Amino acid sequence: MGRLFGTDGARGVANSELTCELALQIGRAAAMVLIDGNKKRPKVMIGMDTRISSNMLCSAITAGLCSVGADVMHLGVLPTPAVAYLVKKYKYDAAVMITASHNPCEYNGIKIFQKDGFKLPDELEEKIEAIILDDADVPPVKIGADVGRIRTSEMPIFDYVRHLESTVDCTFEEYKIALDCANGASCVTAPELFTDLGADTHIKSSIPNGVNINRKCGSTHMQGLQHLVLENNCDIGFAFDGDADRMLAVDEKGRVVDGDKIIAICALDMKRRGVLTNDTAVVTVMSNMGFFKFCDEHGIKCEKTKVGDRYVLENMRKNNYKIGGEQSGHVIFYDYATTGDGQLTAIQLLSVMKRTGKKLSELADEMEVYPQVLINVKVSQIGKARYENDEEIKKAIASAEKELGDTGRVLVRVSGTEPLVRVMLEGKDEEQIKTLAEEIAQVVKERLI
Repeated sequence: MGRLFGTDGARGVANSELTCELALQIGRAAAMVLIDGNKKRPKVMIGMDTRISSNMLCSAITAGLCSVGADVMHLGVLPTPAVAYLVKKYKYDAAVMITASHNPCEYNGIKIFQKDGFKLPDELEEKIEAIILDDADVPPVKIGADVGRIRTSEMPIFDYVRHLESTVDCTFEEYKIALDCANGASCVTAPELFTDLGADTHIKSSIPNGVNINRKCGSTHMQGLQHLVLENNCDIGFAFDGDADRMLAVDEKGRVVDGDKIIAICALDMKRRGVLTNDTAVVTVMSNMGFFKFCDEHGIKCEKTKVGDRYVLENMRKNNYKIGGEQSGHVIFYDYATTGDGQLTAIQLLSVMKRTGKKLSELADEMEVYPQVLINVKVSQIGKARYENDEEIKKAIASAEKELGDTGRVLVRVSGTEPLVRVMLEGKDEEQIKTLAEEIAQVVKERLI
């Protein structure tokens, strides 16, 4: 992991950890990395989510880009996958997304995409870090006509929504759908998308005010959507996060359907239609044991990666696999997107329901979920760095693994985006795994505070 960029961009508390000065430096360094012998004046687009600090950071990044001669297009509020799609469609050299995804409003972050819509590779992120942190290169001074120009576009929302609609060959007039837009970026696209596709739509958390993004709503707080589904007798509900790159669903009974089940449902449908490359789905080590059992039963192979959508995508790109993702609802459909896309996932799931004639509860119940306990332990930044070499933590993990044997598993990992160590246990006995998880979490807390 880099010094500025984690598994999903640079993140921190806006105006404290992620300052305007740092954002300006990132913009300037990114432009410098993009400028080569053939590209003296790169074009960079910037999108953002709805949090109050996004405009501030957009201004700072823009200043950095323009100061070294890059031209900038402001896209305004858009989902992250929209920015990833549009940088390729509009033939820009790079794109920046200002978002902290599912995190609270005080956080923000910076994701950078290449011209092909994929996230910036590690080597380019390292070059940006070296320019900022090591003074590895001197920023060029641009004056007069060489300073970058800024423009806007009125087409991004239209172009992105049309792209999503092109991925399905049906409409959804027969479905009553509930949407939770998390007071985030999907507010500008989801109502239009689902209305265009004919659905009877009920919407919540779609009036952002800068500080209510992800606040008791969206994919990290499902209770509101569950209530909306049941109250309106909806067939299905979709909850997005702040930048709409992930989605969790709610079935007609009010039960949450997570990313593992969504991937399982869609992968099986793709296998039956003959479009699942090598009959393989890509997931992370955090996927539920029930997912792997489901795949075994239906002749689907699994590739397991480290946690982080970038690692899932790396595997998919290398092998041309068509679907992959995470339990959190970050799902990638490689034929249509270069990153996770919550709204794309939603309409693909609806398409499976329509093809099969089944309710979401019927499709979801085909996969058994093993009891799982996840404890997020807040640690210091120094503690995060010490985790790998801490012998007491290793002993606690080994003890739990010995007790579980082959009836469960233990997975403890450092978060790539937050000051957390995640302690996850699965097994047949929920009380047992809860006790063991708490024991490990306590050791982590004591050792890494």
